[in-house]
Amino acid sequence: MVREIVIYPDKRLKEVSQNVECFEEELHTLLDDMYETMIAKNGVGLAAVQVGIHVRALIINIPVEIEGETLQIKENTLEMINPVLIEKDGEREFQEGCLSVPGIYEDVTRCEYVKVEYQDRFGEKQTIEDDDFLAIAMQHEMDHLDGKVFVEKLSYIKRKKFEKEWKKLHP
Repeated sequence: MVREIVIYPDKRLKEVSQNVECFEEELHTLLDDMYETMIAKNGVGLAAVQVGIHVRALIINIPVEIEGETLQIKENTLEMINPVLIEKDGEREFQEGCLSVPGIYEDVTRCEYVKVEYQDRFGEKQTIEDDDFLAIAMQHEMDHLDGKVFVEKLSYIKRKKFEKEWKKLHP
């Protein structure tokens, strides 16, 4: 089921999400719905808070190119429950967008390399590390779980410019 995306500056995006304790049907339905919602909205990542559920769950599906076509393959979806950043290194600027801030793309500085511990949909502990686009996506989605939106990482001047543009688009 495609769920409604919570749009900035909705106060629900500021709430810190709670750890997942139960890895059963309700969580699985949420993750499946999040995938359908992300694909329907042309996203590459989605945190549960973005559909109004304040649990530490996120999904990421990095598109791949197959025979000249860019596709998101469902089996490649990374489901991360209760993720914790355990290592980070370097710095990298990357242009980010967000389903909760539609139509806005800005350069954001994040760590170049990250290592994250998390649980899968069945509660099994996992570890993943990356120094490419996935590292950026994991940091972006994990920020959502802590009540942060990428535009908060902008410089003061860029943030003021964004707020002015946003108010014009969303009076």
